Amino acid sequence: MASTETANGSSPSLAEYDLLQKIAPHLDRHMIFPLLEFRAGQLVDEESGDIKDEAKAREITQAKYSLLKKTNMTDYVANLYCELEGLDDPPVEFADKRQKVFSQLETYEQATSKITELLQRDDVVGALRSDKVANLEFLKRDHEVTQEMVDALYDFGNLQYSCGNYGDASDLLYRFRVLSTDNDKVASATWGRLACEILTMSWDSAIEELQKVRESIDSRLANNPLAQLQHRTSLIHWALFPLFNYDKAREPLLELFFNAGFINTIQANCPWILRYLAVAVITSRGRTKNQGIQQKQMKDIVRIVKQEAYEYQDPVTRFVYALCIDFDFEEAQHQLVLAEQVLRSDFLLLAHADDFVDSARHLIFESYCKIHARIALTDLSARLGLNATDAEKWIVNLIRDTRLDAKIDYKEGTVVMNHPPSSVYQQVIERTKGGFFRTQVLSAAVAR
Repeated sequence: MASTETANGSSPSLAEYDLLQKIAPHLDRHMIFPLLEFRAGQLVDEESGDIKDEAKAREITQAKYSLLKKTNMTDYVANLYCELEGLDDPPVEFADKRQKVFSQLETYEQATSKITELLQRDDVVGALRSDKVANLEFLKRDHEVTQEMVDALYDFGNLQYSCGNYGDASDLLYRFRVLSTDNDKVASATWGRLACEILTMSWDSAIEELQKVRESIDSRLANNPLAQLQHRTSLIHWALFPLFNYDKAREPLLELFFNAGFINTIQANCPWILRYLAVAVITSRGRTKNQGIQQKQMKDIVRIVKQEAYEYQDPVTRFVYALCIDFDFEEAQHQLVLAEQVLRSDFLLLAHADDFVDSARHLIFESYCKIHARIALTDLSARLGLNATDAEKWIVNLIRDTRLDAKIDYKEGTVVMNHPPSSVYQQVIERTKGGFFRTQVLSAAVAR
């Protein structure tokens, strides 16, 4: 395991663990914006409201401007330009672009008005079938809908998205997808709808769209491994938003991440996702209906962290490595302190910092208790990073909530673990089972 110190012997700063530069290339520009907003908020003093680092704040404002100047969010971009240049009023070209955007919106509004009205009529919607070609023929024949009108829905949706009108864009892209037979544009519209649902925090719809994107990647790109790798990489990064903002997304998205194709993508193309995967798995304690799945995922994340330690490390993965591979409790506690700081400076993980620390302490406690029958409260409190009083309360609550077979000996100041002895009979049965299975496998192999 690599040292947590830099070459000059000093501890690395939190800036070293900032993943924005690694994550941003795999996100849509509209998704990067809230990450920059979060970064700007970190520079504001909570008490005084003053900016801690003016130079850094200007750098972030410049990044926002560079990010959004190619969009049609004209008013906001104009305000950023004025802030950077110290102007009261933006140059005339911003007003010109604003007028041009409004003109385009009106043009597409007219071009799509007929088809939009038709798709709001029950009799028309009721006549549509799963066959898109037949649907388009029906609309052409009975309602004079043209292919240009259908394509205009796609262009209008893209324009609304570029303006930041994500709800309207989602509706337009949905209507386009219902009718279009252009598979490439339909795939693009599905990515667009996923972005819209994420940005409007419509998490149930986002999960549905995410599944559609996954199916598209698996089917359309089956013969193009490089394109599959790139698209899966993007989908993994986009999926982080619902993963850490919607509890119901936790199980299906962890299942997605641990799918062979996606876990291979993480290891090959974006190992920094291990931070998020480890946090998601560790904080899933007690949340999942099937604890066996959670335990398997924990074993998998330990295995992958070990495999990828040469490629990527941060305090979260080092915590996993120290506790579950090296069984180094002191190092695990040290890394947990750093991991909490890293989570509190991460836009996606901030809200889960307390939950992660509590779940991590459970892991430390369980691991420590497996190899000790009697543990001094002072020693255990140090392992958990708590003072003696808080550690005692924490352990009492844990014993009560989980019905752990343990008790606190207040007179001796220890926690006494009850490790029921495993009978020799049971050990023989378990080992015999394993030997019998291996014999069957060998016999089958020889028979071939």
